[in-house]
Amino acid sequence: MLLAACGDKGAATAATPAAPPAGKMTADAVYAAASRASGFTVGSMMAANTVYVFFDPTCPHCAALWTNAKSLGSRLKVVWIPVGFLQRQSGPQGAAILAAADPAAAMSENEASVLDHRGGITVPPSLPDAVLDKVKANTDLFQKTGEESVPLIVFKNGRTGQFGTHAGAVSAEELAAMAGLT
Repeated sequence: MLLAACGDKGAATAATPAAPPAGKMTADAVYAAASRASGFTVGSMMAANTVYVFFDPTCPHCAALWTNAKSLGSRLKVVWIPVGFLQRQSGPQGAAILAAADPAAAMSENEASVLDHRGGITVPPSLPDAVLDKVKANTDLFQKTGEESVPLIVFKNGRTGQFGTHAGAVSAEELAAMAGLT
């Protein structure tokens, strides 16, 4: 079950081809760049590989992916990288999630609120500039990839070694297949 993505100009696409369209980074370059982004990790720290997800805190498709990925927590390490480009509050909400004592709990609260059409978490009155700068840097990095929608899943298949990207939410089974768990 492929779901659409926020900001999508068309249907969700599967893994990035070896030669990406002009203006897009190759999947292995996106993976390397994502590994240097500021995010928070959920799942098994001992997992064979890591999946990176660029997400916007106001995106309902990102919230669906968050929910779907939970069942893979014991087998997959996922680094969630907040970006801010869909709504004015996206950046501050992403910073609030990163700055939280428990970012995964803050993310769960935010995504439940988004799915319930309540707009996400409330941003604290003051956030450290350093954390706001991290979300801005993530957003700049996302834009440099040439992708235009979130969630953006960036992966290396653990079985084949092939790098790939996928714009849009997927089921847990599809995410597991991308990562090479099945």
